[in-house]
Amino acid sequence: MGQDIPDSHFSRHDFVAFARHLRQETALLAEYFRDDRFSSVHNVGGFEIEACLVDQQGLPKPVNDPFLRILNNPDVVTELASFNVELNVNPQVLQNHALRYLHEDLTRTWRECLVAAGKLDAGLMTVGVHPGLHEDELTLANMSHNSRYRALNEQVLASRNSEPIRLDIVGRDHLNTVHYDVMLEAATTSFQIHLQVRRGKAVRAYNAALIASTPLVAASANSPYVFGHDLWAESRIPLFEQAVDVGFKDRKRVTFGQDYVHGSLFGLFEENLDHYPVLLPYDSDEPPEQFAHVKFHNGTIWRWNRPLIGFNQEGVPHLRIENRVVPSGPTIDDMIANAAFFWGLVRTLTDAPEPPELAMKFQTARRNFYNAARHGLDATVCWLEGETIPVRELILDKLLPMAHDGLQYLEINPDDSRKYLGVIEARVTSRQNGAGWQRSWVKRNGKDMKTLSKAYFDWMQTGRPVHEWSI
Repeated sequence: MGQDIPDSHFSRHDFVAFARHLRQETALLAEYFRDDRFSSVHNVGGFEIEACLVDQQGLPKPVNDPFLRILNNPDVVTELASFNVELNVNPQVLQNHALRYLHEDLTRTWRECLVAAGKLDAGLMTVGVHPGLHEDELTLANMSHNSRYRALNEQVLASRNSEPIRLDIVGRDHLNTVHYDVMLEAATTSFQIHLQVRRGKAVRAYNAALIASTPLVAASANSPYVFGHDLWAESRIPLFEQAVDVGFKDRKRVTFGQDYVHGSLFGLFEENLDHYPVLLPYDSDEPPEQFAHVKFHNGTIWRWNRPLIGFNQEGVPHLRIENRVVPSGPTIDDMIANAAFFWGLVRTLTDAPEPPELAMKFQTARRNFYNAARHGLDATVCWLEGETIPVRELILDKLLPMAHDGLQYLEINPDDSRKYLGVIEARVTSRQNGAGWQRSWVKRNGKDMKTLSKAYFDWMQTGRPVHEWSI
């Protein structure tokens, strides 16, 4: 959940004070890594879902303030746009019926949300980029009222010397536009998967997450249209990267990264300090052991796989990996399946006798990721040991068995594993993920984004996974 701040305006003193505390906390964090002061509890999974509030036609409806007041649930919070919200679940140790418990937890919250939204004649929709969203809806008038978002807008534009944000995405169509605030980011809604890890396994797990991002984004792609333009299978990837481009040449704030992690996950926090200027200098008075400044600064650097520091109920810190490559939706079944695929695959890659990062150069992993985001299930990738293979074949023949093995090692209930990984298998076999369904609908019915949004919304409400949707 994003932490709000009391004010959106900062002075030079605020930047100086924040930087001083950031340096102090980063030095302390180095000691925590060196002495392994993190919780040994691991293989804990959770996720966050960004959803769009919509009217009965499935089009964005900017009512998150009254919606959240009616709902009154701390697990559901604001997002950047007033037509978006974020849903959170209680993390689960990944064993036994964890997948089923996560599904049930999310379903309970979702039903509560539907009741609250219904009182505003609204509903909720989960999709990577809403196909019916117009660029002129992405204005400051539709920004949520939190000071954090106002501050983000001011500081991003200040870092760009007030130069507008230029969006230039070449896909099946070409989108080229100019925007004058950060609200383009609000067009991207994601399903962010978390995995708590031990320090000793953190490097292997993080590198495994980087490699797993390719099949994950290919299988889950659900964002082909932006403002009526048919772009990438998962257009949310380039859209988000360009929407928060603050102009620093050596490090992008939305990035796949510069390399695998070597030695310690602390290297990423060190990179945060050395290469990313402070964007939001909210100076906390929490003790250094809470790492408030480290966490807040890390929250303004949107790696597609991001390291996180959290605390358990006893105040013991732990390490998590947040995978951000998966779009929201289409249904709860689809999202739990995506999480199961990620957790199982990362587990197997992490414990492989030969680290997969030794068999695949980082540049290849990064190239694979963007290729899969662009082409989805039609992508061809370069896998371990230099093998070139269609991503569908890779998932069906190699990676799904690996994910099954990983979930079995975690002692996930076998019926639950088969159920959710079966969703991935059926989706890949049919070639129908969210992007594939949307494009097939347009091919048959024409490029009417409003009607497409209504059709998507209607199918989503059935709860049936996207591979079962008809056109």
